Amino acid sequence: MCFHTKQTKTAKQLENRFKATMSNNTLQQVVASNHFNGFDHPSTPIITNKDPEIIQLYQWGLIPSWSTDDSIKQYTLNARIETLDEKPSFKHHATHRCLILADGFYEWQWLDLKGKQKQKYEIGIHNNELFAFAGIWSEWFNATGELVKTYSIVTTEAQGIMRDIHNSKLRMPIILSPELEKEWLAGKNNNEFVNMGVRLLAKTNGFQTGLF
Repeated sequence: MCFHTKQTKTAKQLENRFKATMSNNTLQQVVASNHFNGFDHPSTPIITNKDPEIIQLYQWGLIPSWSTDDSIKQYTLNARIETLDEKPSFKHHATHRCLILADGFYEWQWLDLKGKQKQKYEIGIHNNELFAFAGIWSEWFNATGELVKTYSIVTTEAQGIMRDIHNSKLRMPIILSPELEKEWLAGKNNNEFVNMGVRLLAKTNGFQTGLF
């Protein structure tokens, strides 16, 4: 799973990397942070397949368009790609794809069977460069008629050393290589993204190691 991310770059860096323009509203509000906690439901920059040339702020924790309230968002921070077209929370939005812009995420490795002792890892790519998580998005109107824009990070089975780091759930977010970002937005079959081979780097206590 993935509940903790970071995005520390400037608006201009985001625009240059993803060849997209900040919406006026986003440019005024975008916040860089070393740690976004999904359970706080922060608004972070994304690019949707509806407006692929614009960077916007959406709230983490997808609220389906049919929902009567927003309580479901605590359960929709992540969406499994294997069941994306089946789960009621996600199936109506499975074609609403997005890129979630970030430069890292965090996972805790269990050091004992019950997880009472854990080791925190920061995971990213070479030189702390920007990348995109695969995601899906939704637009929902609350009781007062306000439009709320939300997203979920899409996950897959943990691979390689990520199975050792995230050894409690054996899941990992899908990180898209630059050449696959447009293909994700364009609706390429989910099966093509189940086993990703993006090279990652993990750091803990100042030590860094390469992962696949």
